[in-house]
Amino acid sequence: MDKDFDVLVIGGGPAGENVAAVAARGDLKVAVIEHELLGGECSYWACMPSKGLLRPGEALEEARRTPGTAGAVNGELDLEEVFARRDALSSHWDDKSQVEWLENAGVELLRGHGRIVGVRTVEVTVEGKTTVLEAARAVVVATGTHNSPPPIPGLDQVEVWGPREVTTASEVPDRLTIIGGGAVGSEMAWAWSALGSKVTLIELTDHLLHRLDPFAGQELATALERLGVDVHVGAQTQAIERDETGVFTVRVQLADGTVVGVESEELLVVAGRSPNTSDVGLDAIGLEPGEPIEVDDHLVAKGVDGDWLYAVGDVNGRSLLTHTGKYQARIAGAHIAGRDTEAWGDLKATPRVVFTSPEVAATGLTESEARERGIDVQTVHVDIGSVAAAGVLGKGYKGTCQLVIDGSSRTIVG
Repeated sequence: MDKDFDVLVIGGGPAGENVAAVAARGDLKVAVIEHELLGGECSYWACMPSKGLLRPGEALEEARRTPGTAGAVNGELDLEEVFARRDALSSHWDDKSQVEWLENAGVELLRGHGRIVGVRTVEVTVEGKTTVLEAARAVVVATGTHNSPPPIPGLDQVEVWGPREVTTASEVPDRLTIIGGGAVGSEMAWAWSALGSKVTLIELTDHLLHRLDPFAGQELATALERLGVDVHVGAQTQAIERDETGVFTVRVQLADGTVVGVESEELLVVAGRSPNTSDVGLDAIGLEPGEPIEVDDHLVAKGVDGDWLYAVGDVNGRSLLTHTGKYQARIAGAHIAGRDTEAWGDLKATPRVVFTSPEVAATGLTESEARERGIDVQTVHVDIGSVAAAGVLGKGYKGTCQLVIDGSSRTIVG
C-alpha cells in the first residue's frame, strides 16, 4: 500500500467518488477508502434497484390508462424478468466498472475501513491489517447515512427488512407491512403492491411524505389506496412480534384511537436515517461521533483546527440527495485543489422527486417552510388533469401543481 497521498477520502459512494476525481484533476494524489462496494447505496441498494422495481408497475399503469393499449394488457408480470432486470441495473452487485472509472480518474482505491486518528491522519484496516496514512492536504468524510429505526418495543427481537433488503429481495411476500411513509416507504409500497403483495403502510405523522405539504401526501395516499394499499396516517406503532411460523404482528394505534394488529410475512421499517459517523474517529479530533459533521459553504468541517477536514454528501446533513452530494463534492474537490469555486451557499431551488405513480416532485420551499420564514405567502393550485397535455397521458390522469409565491416581491419560491 502506497502511503504517500495528498487527499484521503473515507467513503466511496457518489459524493466520495466525485470529490476524489475532482481533486485528482488538480494534480493531487488521491485515495478512496471503502469497505463495501464502490458506488455506495445509490448504485446497489437505493436509486438503481428501486427504479428497477418501480418501472414495471408504472409501465402497466400507463398502458391501462391509455386508450388503444388498455386492451392489450393481459396476464401478470413476469416476476423472474422483473428481478433479473433489477439485478442488471444494480450491476449484479459487482463494482468492477466503478473501480475502472475511479482508476481512469487517477484515484487509488483502498479496500478497507478508514478511521481518523489525528490531524490529516487516517488509520486503514484491510483484512485485519492496519496501516496509518497521512494526507498532505486534506481528509474528506463521505460515509453517508444508514437506516435508523425508531425504538419500537420488540423490534430488536426480530429480523426485519430495511432499505437494502426491500430493494434486493427476489420473492414477493403475500403480505408486506411498511413502517414509515416517507420517500422510501411510499415508493416501496407502490412497487411491491404492483408486484403482487398486499401492502399496509403505517405513518406516524398526519400525512405521507411529511417533509412536503399535506396535499401531496394526501393525493399519494389516495393513489396507493386505489392500487390496494392499506394506508394508515397518524398511526402509532406500539409493538412488534413474530410467531413460530414467521408471521409478523404489528400492533398499531390508529388515528381514531383504535388499536389493531396488522399481520404480514415481511416487515419493512424505514422511519429514519442517521449519519455514518460513529466509527470514523471523530472523537480523536474533538467532534461528536454519531452526529452529522457541520460544514461551511466550501464543505470544510467546523469545530476542527485548520481547514484540512471536509465532509460531503448525506454525512453533513445539509441535503440528503445524491445529486446535491455530487454538487457538494465538486465544490469541495475544487477547493482542496486550490481552484476558484463558488461556495454551496443558500440554494433556493433544489429539486427532489419521489418515484411513485403519480410522481411527487418539488423544488424550492414548501408552503409551510415559506410561512416559517415569515414570507408573505400566496399559493396557486392547478389541477394537472385539466391541462391539455395531460390528455396525452391517458384517461383519469390526476395531480396537482402548487406554486408558492412571495407576495411582496411577486417571486415564485417553491
